[in-house]
Amino acid sequence: MIPASIIIPALNEAGQLPELLAGLQGLRDKGCELILVDGGSQDATCALAEGQVDQLLSSDPGRAQQMNLGAKSAQSEWLFFLHADTRLTPAAQDCLLRLAHHSPACWGRFDVSIQGRHPLLKLVGWLMNGRSRLTGVATGDQLIFVHVSLFKAVGGFPDQPLMEDVEISKRLKQRYPPLCLKQTVLTSGRRWEEKGLWSTIWLMWRLRWRYWRGIPAEHLAKEY
Repeated sequence: MIPASIIIPALNEAGQLPELLAGLQGLRDKGCELILVDGGSQDATCALAEGQVDQLLSSDPGRAQQMNLGAKSAQSEWLFFLHADTRLTPAAQDCLLRLAHHSPACWGRFDVSIQGRHPLLKLVGWLMNGRSRLTGVATGDQLIFVHVSLFKAVGGFPDQPLMEDVEISKRLKQRYPPLCLKQTVLTSGRRWEEKGLWSTIWLMWRLRWRYWRGIPAEHLAKEY
């Protein structure tokens, strides 16, 4: 029996894949399934994934569509949605296996640490984890996981171009509160460093606030 399916949506992630997939082969050796869902990459993403994953799928671009396709093809009862620029620490890998082998149906996420040159990125990650505990809303960077029965019950990720992680969290927490695990995953700070730390923080909070006020994700995606 496959303990867990790790679903990776990707689009032009050739620079990330070698390190990412090399770090996941230990989980694969322990029976976990790796599924990479490509959204139409124009680089070597698919070529690099050959032989390193159990399923290599093609999809229209859009993270929600890609993750839903991966979930539909998954052979496990446990779904872990991993961004291409996020890495699992050894503690997170051990926790993933324990969860898949021993936990009842539930959902949740891991703590995240943002890696990069800016000294305040650690603080940003700490604040993200605290906000998630208070609100019960997980972000994609935090390695969202969900039992397939709950995933199907809420209809999977909503087909929208942004805030799909926020929306599925809202639907799932109506059924069960999330497990907010202290084991850490590491995610790249490239977005904050490329666009500026404070401008990125302001953008994300503004988009979340407007989404909470009912602005459609399709409109917000134009500003992202």
